[in-house]
Amino acid sequence: MEFVATELPGVLLIEPDVFPDPRGSFQEVWRRERYADAGIPAQFDQDNLSRSHRGVLRGLHFQEPGGQGKLVLVLSGAVFDVVVDVRRGSPHFGRWLGTVLSAENHLQLWMPPGYVHGFCVLSDDADFLYKCVGAYRPEDEHTIRFDDPDIAVDWPVSDPILSDKDRAAPRLCDAPVLPVFQR
Repeated sequence: MEFVATELPGVLLIEPDVFPDPRGSFQEVWRRERYADAGIPAQFDQDNLSRSHRGVLRGLHFQEPGGQGKLVLVLSGAVFDVVVDVRRGSPHFGRWLGTVLSAENHLQLWMPPGYVHGFCVLSDDADFLYKCVGAYRPEDEHTIRFDDPDIAVDWPVSDPILSDKDRAAPRLCDAPVLPVFQR
């Protein structure tokens, strides 16, 4: 298993060991000690599973106060996964990272609190698993526009299927609340 640092501090791309054989394959999805050694908290409070269809875009979402760290992976299908640093005062404020996560490549992505998250579905369907540090609190949920020109995510979908909440989301510059960068 390899934990790869990205250009966004604290955000890790995880390449698990996959053991194929004639029956299929086996992999460890999470082991407390290994992830804790890589700086990922050993305590998850909530697991979420979403199923989405091709062209669905979910995001960009975050929770403040009480930000959530998230370990995400795709169980079936493929998504383009995006993380954006929105911590006020961060030297990486507004920068984004995008990567394809799929059942085929087995990659996982860890993002600590202070980042917004979203994804769009590239396959016919995708089952997306979130392991969350910190429980979901709807009163603290916030959304940033997926197509905010100040962030300029290069989404691989031209006419995404959005929820009403995501369609009405403010731009980053108009966000009512943002996490604060902690040195």
